[in-house]
Amino acid sequence: MSKYNSSHYQDFTNLDQWLYYLENLHSTEIDLGLSRIGKVAESLAIDLSFAKVITVAGTNGKGTTCAFIENALLNSEECFSQQGVAVYSSPHIEHFNERLRINKQDIGDQPLIDAFKRIEDARENISLSYYEYTTLAALLVLMDVRPSFIILEVGLGGRLDATNIIDADIAVITTIDLDHQSFLGNDRETIGFEKAGIMRQDQDIVIGDTNAPKSVVKHANEVQKNQVERVFRREKDFTIQCAQSHWDWKSKKTQLTELNATYVPRDNVATALMVLEKLNLKLTSDFVNDVISTTKVAGRTELIKQKGLCDVILDVGHNPQATRYLASYLKQIKEQANYQNVYAVVAMLGDKDISASLDSLKEEVDFWYTGALDVPRAATKEVMASEIALFTNAANCFDNVDEAFKMANKQAQPSDLILVFGSFFTVSKIRTQLTIE
Repeated sequence: MSKYNSSHYQDFTNLDQWLYYLENLHSTEIDLGLSRIGKVAESLAIDLSFAKVITVAGTNGKGTTCAFIENALLNSEECFSQQGVAVYSSPHIEHFNERLRINKQDIGDQPLIDAFKRIEDARENISLSYYEYTTLAALLVLMDVRPSFIILEVGLGGRLDATNIIDADIAVITTIDLDHQSFLGNDRETIGFEKAGIMRQDQDIVIGDTNAPKSVVKHANEVQKNQVERVFRREKDFTIQCAQSHWDWKSKKTQLTELNATYVPRDNVATALMVLEKLNLKLTSDFVNDVISTTKVAGRTELIKQKGLCDVILDVGHNPQATRYLASYLKQIKEQANYQNVYAVVAMLGDKDISASLDSLKEEVDFWYTGALDVPRAATKEVMASEIALFTNAANCFDNVDEAFKMANKQAQPSDLILVFGSFFTVSKIRTQLTIE
């Protein structure tokens, strides 16, 4: 139980007070399981059956997949007469309110505060983690707003994630790779089984991983046995074909040609398109290209042009799969924009595979800068420096990541590029410091 007296919550006057209270309410930051949140949800009569619900799980690509689905729905004729589109995601980059947006607008403080009060009254002696509490708050707000479409991004895993108290109409698996091994397992098959736990009978299942673990495919087929074609897999039920200046997408029902380059990973757009087809959107190449042109996500290969200084790319990538994609992206953008040198500013959490994550980028980065993050799970500056030193002598270590970025920004020339990556916390720290054109 919390060391803070919950009877004082009625004295809270702003969102920051509530968030501080929630941060200290539960004994552990991550506590997977549905029993506690399930009991409180039942007491609150949580019910999203008024909406079409899409739940998105995976190791990487969840946020950008959600964003593309969101933008397409908001720009579609099918949505004009509806009550709108909501997205619940985590973590946030700058402001907590980013975690719930309705029609692209971050939720205000008061609806969250009102929801927190309702949860506090309902939970009695049940202890909830920060994530469980805030997920319930988002669901309560959604019940009040009643949008036509709700997109839920799974936080960690799937089977035991707080979002899995909701039965979705469509379950989406983006990619499966090694991350959060202490909670999910040490291989792709075990992790895949946990992610696949969002699947239900009588729903459509979209699997975007080009090499999906057998555990994912097996669970999907078991859940949907005797169902008429409810499982849709990349490379089997939908494919992409790439040319030099464009790409095509094809399913058994739809063919889209001459698609433009994407700002977010193309594989995630391909997965989102399969979801949109199952939502019965009218998909044309022109429509999809319009959505492609407007789908950019903060902290996902986000290019920032600084006034009078070099360009900066922000990316929350924090595992080997994500940094492999980053490396290929860097190689491409260096050729296109003719950047001279790449300065990497990195800070990561200690429970990540730091060595493998950095190794993916060693050929694309010229100079390295690192420092610590001011969060409990952060890797120390010494750990970060020692990992970088395994493959380069061009490492610069500072007390914190803020100082690391300031020095990189000072030393880089306007023709250079700074890459900031390693964690949501890293991007959050640096994004507020940028002088944007």
